[in-house]
Amino acid sequence: MVKHIILWKLKDSLSEEEKKAVKEGAKAGLESLQGRIPGLLKITVRIEGLESSNADMMLDCDFEDEDSLKFYASHPEHNSVANAKVRPYTQTRLCLDYKEK
Repeated sequence: MVKHIILWKLKDSLSEEEKKAVKEGAKAGLESLQGRIPGLLKITVRIEGLESSNADMMLDCDFEDEDSLKFYASHPEHNSVANAKVRPYTQTRLCLDYKEK
């Protein structure tokens, strides 16, 4: 199994209300991909971090293997959600992919 973890910091120019709406939209959009992309086993978006956090959102995905992760990255449904609900509002993106043992 391959894990795919993303941390996003939203743009500072967004108001708190806008950030809340972006986070809710990203969570709904990304989690709607569950069961729609082959090889994607689980997808969870966390949007309610503690005040000690320095990221606004976290994506946690499980994939069958590295090929499944690559397929997801280029899948039109994933890119449609990412382009509409995440990328335009993101200031910083960090990614960690690894094989679960």
